[in-house]
Amino acid sequence: MVLLLLLLLLLLLLPPLAMLQQQQSQGPRLPWLASLQHRVAWGALCWAAAWQQRRLEQSTLHVGQSQQQALRRCLKGAPGPRCPLRGSTDMSTFRNHLPLTKARQAQEEEGGEQLLPPTSKRHHGEASLQATLLGLAALNKAYPEALAPGGTACLTPTSPWPCPLPWPWHALSRVSPPGAKDPGALLLEALRSPGLRALEAGTAVELLDIFSGLGADGEELAEALAAGSPGAPLPRRAAELREALEQGPRGLALRLWPKLQVVVTLDAGGQAEAVAALGALWCQGLAFFSPAYAASGGVVALSLWPEQPSGLYLLPPGAPLIELLPVKEGGQEEAATTVLLAEAQKDKEYELVLTDHTSLTRCRLGDVVRVVGAYNQCPVVRFICRLGQTLSVRGEDIGEDMFSEALGRAVGQWPGAKLLDHVCVESSVLDSSGGSAPHYEVFVALRGLRNLSEESRDKLDHCLQEASPCYKSLRFRGSVGPARVHLVGPGAFRALREALAASPSSPFPPEMPRVLRDSHLAQLLQRRVVS
Repeated sequence: MVLLLLLLLLLLLLPPLAMLQQQQSQGPRLPWLASLQHRVAWGALCWAAAWQQRRLEQSTLHVGQSQQQALRRCLKGAPGPRCPLRGSTDMSTFRNHLPLTKARQAQEEEGGEQLLPPTSKRHHGEASLQATLLGLAALNKAYPEALAPGGTACLTPTSPWPCPLPWPWHALSRVSPPGAKDPGALLLEALRSPGLRALEAGTAVELLDIFSGLGADGEELAEALAAGSPGAPLPRRAAELREALEQGPRGLALRLWPKLQVVVTLDAGGQAEAVAALGALWCQGLAFFSPAYAASGGVVALSLWPEQPSGLYLLPPGAPLIELLPVKEGGQEEAATTVLLAEAQKDKEYELVLTDHTSLTRCRLGDVVRVVGAYNQCPVVRFICRLGQTLSVRGEDIGEDMFSEALGRAVGQWPGAKLLDHVCVESSVLDSSGGSAPHYEVFVALRGLRNLSEESRDKLDHCLQEASPCYKSLRFRGSVGPARVHLVGPGAFRALREALAASPSSPFPPEMPRVLRDSHLAQLLQRRVVS
């Protein structure tokens, strides 16, 4: 019976998949066995994605019932000592017995054990599988040629797909060698395939590092292309690379891969700046798609609309259990209680609260979302900021979104400059006040500007004062000193991310911190200041 179903599935899929293969732009045809494997894998994936779509439709139509089931699963699977509520699915009782806990507090209470995030840094779990399958289906609908065999290359060791793709799909649809860990080797393999339709990278900041380093590494890559593999040198492709690099960064991706359509990365905190820089320069003219949003290392939201402006996500009602804590306007006062997904109001902002069976901890993630619409009964949101990335040297509370907006306005007044990266450090972390008023130390990476004048540096402080009346008042009284801006050299932020990735407690990847509270990391950037 199973064999019959598989054969029927193959018969249904042969015509459309044959069309997909005819759309391949270059290279020899796949051997018949590899082609058959691809058809079987793609057919199975389509079936699984359709099943996940039906489940999503049902769960979002009956969101209250779905969240009750998610709560029941959390309580049923929790270890005995942590589960005084086993058998109960009353939300009020659940809230009363399990108070809200911040992620850092939860870790300290468990003696430093990494309890959170609920879905783990590897993104595995039901939500991750759902995000991957539905994301692939949505991407195929919007850009069908991108998922043809050999149409996609991943440029980083990490994948944007939260759940590993099943064999043999991952090997047949991509030109990247499976299991490759060296970004240079991955980039070289992608450069050998001029007919690519999609580029993948774990996160946008990782892709930014690759494109930022292309200028310095370009000649070495061209020589490697010219040498080629045994019996297959690519001198013409090497010449194309040199010519593309000579024309500068703007539109470089499309010059290297003229048929490129979409860039796929995993969205998370601190990625928007890199997406903007890539879209304005190297990946100009290309669409960006993220299959999910990862908050505190775990998948918490799904993206179903590659053709829509990026940044819109659906909060699913399954496990882990998601609650929403209303954010009070004008301060950090805590709301009285959380609300469930069906109770979310449009245009309101909420902090995400996650619970799963591993820790049975109602964890405040610190990620703030704004409800912008609805999918059936579930909220569609845009991620706004992370409360843990707030600056405060005198109680002024400059949020991540407020600072990024002020910095963007300031950079817009620096002639020829394009912002690539930034982080902030409170002066106490670097012990840089020297008896003066506390202030912010801001490290920036720019394109198009090699030196910052004092007038340009002052513009950031002016923009911060315009954005925050509290900051302006503190500056007027001299309680807070002016923000100090430092321009770092090429590769500084790549070194920072390598240091972050080496730390077992770091959420990078996928999250990129914009406020550093570790003096060693801040000093790493301080040593690379050029202006």
